[in-house]
Amino acid sequence: MTDANSTSSAVTVVLVHGAFADASGWGGVIERPHAADVPVRAVANPLRGVATDSAYVASVIRQVPGPVLAVGHSYGGAVITNAVTAADNVVGLVCRDGRIAAADRRHRVRGEERCAGVEESPVLGGGGHR
Repeated sequence: MTDANSTSSAVTVVLVHGAFADASGWGGVIERPHAADVPVRAVANPLRGVATDSAYVASVIRQVPGPVLAVGHSYGGAVITNAVTAADNVVGLVCRDGRIAAADRRHRVRGEERCAGVEESPVLGGGGHR
């Protein structure tokens, strides 16, 4: 976990779990970026519905100083694609084993259509959330 008062311009990875899970499921994933001095936070997704969850996650993301890479697992992918519409500091999205929420299956982040899947990442590790 990162210090909430950090003013670093490094990209912070924000991890959002899916349904039938909680933020502790990211424990093994957090170790890699943390060891590489990459700021990382696992959000406790409230699981109250897409609109409520997205609003909550957006509020968490807006409080992160500097740029954010939002990562969603399963249902968390739908949550982050909605949340980024209310958070100006998101520079990218990664959906793992999930679906993006936009009807055309794309979302714009800073003018680019993106929600990349991840099979192998040097920071997040292979296979994503387990």
